[in-house]
Amino acid sequence: MSTMRKLLFLVLDGAADDPSNPPTPYMAANKPGLDALAKSSIMGMHYPIGKGIAPESDAAVMSILGYDPDKYYTGRGPLEALGAGYKIRDNYEVAFRANFATIDSSRNIIDRRVGRNLTSEEAAELARAVDGMELGGGEGYARVIPTIGHRAVVIIGSQNKLSGFVSNNDPGYVRQGKISVAVPNPGTKLPLIEALDSSEEARRTARLANEFMEKAIQVLANHEVNKKRAGEGKLPGNVILMRDAGHEVPHVKPIREVFGLSFGAVTEMPVERGIAIALGMDSAPVSKYIGSKDEILMERLDATMQLLKRVDVAYVHLKGPDEPGHDGDFKRKVAEIEAIDKYYIQRLSLNDIAILVTSDHATPWKLKSHSGDPVPFMLSAGTASDGFSSFNEVNASRGSLGIVEHGWLLLPLVLKRLSP
Repeated sequence: MSTMRKLLFLVLDGAADDPSNPPTPYMAANKPGLDALAKSSIMGMHYPIGKGIAPESDAAVMSILGYDPDKYYTGRGPLEALGAGYKIRDNYEVAFRANFATIDSSRNIIDRRVGRNLTSEEAAELARAVDGMELGGGEGYARVIPTIGHRAVVIIGSQNKLSGFVSNNDPGYVRQGKISVAVPNPGTKLPLIEALDSSEEARRTARLANEFMEKAIQVLANHEVNKKRAGEGKLPGNVILMRDAGHEVPHVKPIREVFGLSFGAVTEMPVERGIAIALGMDSAPVSKYIGSKDEILMERLDATMQLLKRVDVAYVHLKGPDEPGHDGDFKRKVAEIEAIDKYYIQRLSLNDIAILVTSDHATPWKLKSHSGDPVPFMLSAGTASDGFSSFNEVNASRGSLGIVEHGWLLLPLVLKRLSP
């Protein structure tokens, strides 16, 4: 056990916003808990991956946990699969993060998330109808694993080698190397998946994935779940959008060996659970997604305090503010920050525990997408303060810790500050 103070590493998903468009949700929110921490904190800004990159959460989370995504990231799909309990066969299976979504008869995408009201039970029934599908005349197969709500994992497998270097058929994200970046105002036409290099493995993967998409559209069109949803005036989950393919799990040095400290994570979503598994972190899963903010956040708080009893660094990722950012809903984004403050931050009993608060990326409500903006962070360790009375983007940009150019440099900086 290290003599370093224990650290709560708290990430408010997508809470950061664009300070050139004030007030930001952080500025507008009534957040006495965060602001009390601000008074005893030093602050700064960081680019979760790098300047101008609008990352997805998974690559950003690996980055802020100290792993350069350019070196270690192998795509979101394998991490989602790992978090859903499925370890792919490297090079013979390709995993995609997937959404059930809605298209019209002309294959225009009406909603990339089925109106955000597809239940996990409905998704499980839809997944069962397309799981185990034979592809390529027996050359390949598809597995479909539902996770939470409209979210799923699609595995394309084959007896022949495959490659994750294929494009997305989800126009909301575009591949840039191994990572995907958000596309503001994406197109609505359902695209085909294409090989991103000239290899036979990539071409084979694209062919099998497109065959799966076509067959899934046919099966889902007349599924009882979708007929019932239509009768209730809801959108059907009649297509599966796939993105962020990968053909291997990350092969990395465990985080304990990187920093010489024990790490754990309160894992809310499958991708976070997958990252915890891949990095060798103790995982404290939570299961409440529906109910009052009080109940949901209390479960996460209890898991945090239990985790801090057995690890040096507890990583906690709270999802709330990201979704209203994507929906362009300023008031609800403010309300999500206020709920986290009221039901989580204000109830924390930290005693001699340091706390680092930040975001994995900005999701500006006017943009309705992740952005490449730097995000604020503050470190409250009882040793120094920048003298600010509120936590927000403008104050953090004036903080003594300056701008951290890459997210993977953040944790080393913080842990150095905490070293005795």
